[in-house]
Amino acid sequence: MIATWDKDHTPDVMMAAWAGQLTHNRIVISLSKHKTTDNLQLTQAFTISFADERTVAESDYFGSVSGNDVPDKVARVGFTVTPSPNVDAPIINEYPLTLECKVVSFDDGMLIGEVVNMSATEDILDEQGRVDLTKLKPIVFDAAAISYRALGDSVGQAWGSGKKFQ
Repeated sequence: MIATWDKDHTPDVMMAAWAGQLTHNRIVISLSKHKTTDNLQLTQAFTISFADERTVAESDYFGSVSGNDVPDKVARVGFTVTPSPNVDAPIINEYPLTLECKVVSFDDGMLIGEVVNMSATEDILDEQGRVDLTKLKPIVFDAAAISYRALGDSVGQAWGSGKKFQ
C-alpha cells in the first residue's frame, strides 16, 4: 500500500501489486499514471504499508477506486492517518508495518524509493524485535488466480538450507 499527500494535504493510498526490494534500503515499484504519481512528483515522498489478512477488504477498496473520484477513501473505510515524522507522507495507522520513503527517482513508471525509517506495532515483532511474517500475515497479489494470498510459515533458512549440497 503506497500512501501520499495531495496538494491539499488529503491522504491518498493505493494498492501497488508490482514491487520489490532493490537493495538493503531501496525499493522499486512499477506504477502507471494515478493520483498517487501526481502526489509523488509534488511531495517526493511516500509510505509503504503492508496489507495483512485483517485489512483485505479495505486494501482491495484502496486499489479499486481512484483518489481522484473518491478523495475521502481513507476515511470512508474508517482508517486514520498520522503525518510521518521523517518524510512528507501519511502513515496509515491501521497497517502494522510501514516504511517511510523518499523518492530517489521516478522514470518510465518505475519508482525507486529510499527507506529512511520503518515502524512496526509490537504485536508483529519477535523476541529480538524483528518483524515476524507469521505474526504479520501479509497478503500478496496472485495474478494467476486474481486473488490475494497470505504469507506465513518459514519453509527454509536463507544461506543454510542448500548447504547439504556443498
